[in-house]
Amino acid sequence: MLIAGGCLCAKVRYECSTKPITARLCWCRFCQHIAAGNAALSAGFLTASVTVSGETRDFMSTAASGNTMHRRFCPQCGVHLFSEAQERPHLIFVRAGTLDDPTIVKPAATIWTSQAPPWAFVDPSLPSFEGQPPPIA
Repeated sequence: MLIAGGCLCAKVRYECSTKPITARLCWCRFCQHIAAGNAALSAGFLTASVTVSGETRDFMSTAASGNTMHRRFCPQCGVHLFSEAQERPHLIFVRAGTLDDPTIVKPAATIWTSQAPPWAFVDPSLPSFEGQPPPIA
């Protein structure tokens, strides 16, 4: 299975050689910023299965979980593409909106619901976590 995607201007492209391990809707404040006030949907892949072509920039920050995050984006069009926790280098989260076919990703959980605004819809059929969920193996 080959999954592909990229940024708005197509200067950054990526391919994933495996299916996602999981997909999560995240309501943390950072994700709300990059998702225009909504939750961001990200698909988790093994880092070794993802190849990236084109230049990205890295915005490093400390997440509410305490993890050191590397959030990579296209320096040309500004589209946010990837998040990686320094503490878990074997995982990379790809922003689902950047997939060529975003319909292949279905949320498996909603995280950081404690930071969601009062009007947010949290799907009751999905597991939800007020903060950081347990790590993916």
